[in-house]
Amino acid sequence: MNADFQITPLSSKLFSFYFKMNTEELRDIGAYLFQSDEFPCYPCRVSLTDAKVGESVLALGYEHHAVQSPYRSSGPIFVRANAVEAKLAANEIPEMLTHRLLSVRGYSDKGLMVAAETKHGSDLESVLRQQFQMDSVDYIHIHNAGPGCFNCVARRA
Repeated sequence: MNADFQITPLSSKLFSFYFKMNTEELRDIGAYLFQSDEFPCYPCRVSLTDAKVGESVLALGYEHHAVQSPYRSSGPIFVRANAVEAKLAANEIPEMLTHRLLSVRGYSDKGLMVAAETKHGSDLESVLRQQFQMDSVDYIHIHNAGPGCFNCVARRA
């Protein structure tokens, strides 16, 4: 079974209009725009990089697992203003994942969790390859283990 993987970011098109909204409009939908005050701290789900100190960052709720299963899920994410979508090579791990404790969750083609492991980001490649060796794993979600926030999706390359 092919254990090569491709990590993909969220599309910048999903978020560009939020940066045209004012503070009240953002508040009305439960979103918040702020300046990053720490590095590394706010992982952007579009660029797959941590926001630098002083960058504008959007915090909002996002449905990252829109499936008809008990594992349908949403949660908070961060997106940097003017973020350029990451274009990663097969088997490439973004640096923002390597220094975090991660929850790696393998899902079937029916959106059911069939594998789950918590590992340090420095071990992410081996965890992805192990899960993709399972026939039942169709795709993998990578979350920050502590806060539980969704980061990105990995699929077979």
